[in-house]
Parts: sequence; C-alpha cells; structure tokens
Amino acid sequence: MTASAEERPLADRPVVEGLVVEGLRKRYGDHAAVDDVSFSLAPGASLAVVGESGSGKTTTVRMLVGLERPDGGTVRLDGRDRSARPRGRAERLARAREIQMVFQDPYLSLDPRVSVSGSLDEVLRLHTDLDAPGRARRVAALLDQVGLGAREAAALPRALSGGQRQRVAIARALAVEPRVLVLDEAVAALDVSIQAQILELLGAIRRESGIGYLFVTHDLAVVRHIADEVLVLRSGRVVESGPVSRVLRSPEHPYTRLLLDSVPRRGRFPGGG
Repeated sequence: MTASAEERPLADRPVVEGLVVEGLRKRYGDHAAVDDVSFSLAPGASLAVVGESGSGKTTTVRMLVGLERPDGGTVRLDGRDRSARPRGRAERLARAREIQMVFQDPYLSLDPRVSVSGSLDEVLRLHTDLDAPGRARRVAALLDQVGLGAREAAALPRALSGGQRQRVAIARALAVEPRVLVLDEAVAALDVSIQAQILELLGAIRRESGIGYLFVTHDLAVVRHIADEVLVLRSGRVVESGPVSRVLRSPEHPYTRLLLDSVPRRGRFPGGG
C-alpha cells in the first residue's frame, strides 16, 4: 500500500515548484498584522494580494522577501524553506536573487546620485561574475526590455518621469533573473494612462520570461489586467481567494463586495470592461 503525501517523510516527498506560504503570522505587540495567511504561486503565474491600508498585505510580502521575520508559518520556494534566518552572506544573496521587490516609490530602490546604467551595473557586480563589457551588454538588454534606451541610461533618476523611474526599478529587479517578482502598489502613484503602459509591459515580461508575479494592491480595478488569482486580506486574515474571473464576477465575502463597489463601473484602462 502506497503511503500518502502526508505520511511520507519530508525528505521523500516530491518538491513542489513555485512559492508556497503556509500559516504565516506576524504580531506587533498586541496587534496581529498577519494572522494565518496561506497561499501558493505556481511558476509563471500571477497572484494579486488585495486589501485596504492596514489589511496586512505589505507586511505579508515583506516577510516573503526577508525584510520582516515571521512569528510563525513557513515560506518555501521550490521546496526550499525561506522562513529561517539565512546562514551567511552567500545564502542571503541567493535568497535575494530568488524573490525581488518593486516598490510604489522607485526612490526606495534607486540612488538619486547614481545614473540609471550605474544603478543596474551595481546590481550585476554584486550578484554576477560578468566582466565590465558583459555587464554593459546586460544593462543595455535590460533597459531595452523595459522600453528604455541610451538617453535614459545616462540620466539620473530625477531627470526621468515617474513611469520611466518605475521601468528602471523593474529592470533593476529583473537583473538577477528572479523566480518571483513582488510588486507592492507598483502602479498606484502613476496616472491612469501610465498605469496601463506599465501593466502592459509587465504582462509582456511575464509571457516572455515565465516569471511569477505577486501583485499587491488596494485597487481591484487593476487586478483583472495583471493577475490570474486573487487573495483578499482584511485585518491580517484571508477572507476570500480564487480565480480573478470568479472573484470579480461573483464575490462571496461582503468585504470583497465592498471593495468592488468602490471601483468605477466602467473600466479604467483602455480596453478594460
């Protein structure tokens, strides 16, 4: 008789590819910021984590990338546990390469004193063995991937528009070829037309590279344009999850319906319904 997956020793169980989060918890004093959050992200898939300010979505993803330590639960990527503190610099850098993060404000990841090409070169020097000509070719390829060229490469961040700076931040995150890209309110500060351009760019990158997206937002209007699945958080807990088409068409939880009611009836983006 064959043992079930639950009965097998951990070492004998098949490795589940992708990101698997189980029972994640985080408290600040008496406040439970994240309370028993579980979800999975298959390779190349896109999951939207949705909720209002204070719902726990940003704390959740900060634990995934290692900016916060969880109080409980596990985070695994391709079967490897990322919950414990990394052992040494090499493991810390390896984890950083696996999951990268793009913030709402690109200035959080871009040094205002360093040119765009210098910023990308800095990442490549830290994480790769490429020589200077190899890094230069890789920088040019990354900028081309996000729709930027030589003029932007030579510029300082302050000389770029908000949309261009976000493209640079995306290129910088992609430089180390991560398995998962976390986008924390990455289009929230942009006007609607630029939001649409960035979402289209992200869709093209996912189709070409097979990278997985974890898209954090308070705005359900953008979810159908970026995600396959949606996870709705309220007060640190999951209240609803499922395919985007089902959740947006037939939400089951009153909180999800409330979020949907706050979205304008007509699509906000060109081609949106």
